[in-house]
Amino acid sequence: MELIVMLTYNDFTVCNAPQIFKSCRDSKANYWGFKEHPLPLADMKQLYTEMKRCGKTTFLEVVAYSEDEGLAGAEMCAECGCDILMGTSYHDSIMQFCNRHNLRYMPFVGEVSGRPSILEGTIDGMIAQAREYIGKGAFGIDLLGYRYTGDAPLLNRTFVSQVPAPVCIAGSIDSYKRLDEVKEANPWAFTIGSAFFEGCFGATIREQIDKVCDYINQPVL
Repeated sequence: MELIVMLTYNDFTVCNAPQIFKSCRDSKANYWGFKEHPLPLADMKQLYTEMKRCGKTTFLEVVAYSEDEGLAGAEMCAECGCDILMGTSYHDSIMQFCNRHNLRYMPFVGEVSGRPSILEGTIDGMIAQAREYIGKGAFGIDLLGYRYTGDAPLLNRTFVSQVPAPVCIAGSIDSYKRLDEVKEANPWAFTIGSAFFEGCFGATIREQIDKVCDYINQPVL
């Protein structure tokens, strides 16, 4: 299980993302990403280049739901040389674009709306969607577990156990209680963004990253 550090607050990239990465690039986190807004594309490309130079696996999470917005996000991801496209509502055209450009694609499932995003739908319905998308070539699934209007821990456990592909639990992981629930679900990865900027796990962002990485590697009691 990997922590994906998201340089974001309330589903938008923070303006000082390059400076924060520079101060934290030697932390214990190997997976890094941010959102499609509001950094200029040139700044995004430069930051992803620096992340790759430091040996990081890179993610762009697109918080948009129309086909055109999703395609634009995929194009941005490819132009930036990013490794994995997260988010968007699934569309075959986005999957085809990702295949052509060697991008790994992890779309949302369920009924997602708003920004910060909200997740609605049934657990069985989301699992069925995930299996369909994986069958069409998706690398994995971006599950907005703690944005769910229902029973989030139940969704996370059930979904991860029944979806035969990488699952990232994304959004609103802001306490050790939720980290314990994520450890129990045991996804491929999970994101933390806003919680680091709110100091939920310590004083500095660098300190919090290392504390979370250490914590998730402790055995579940």
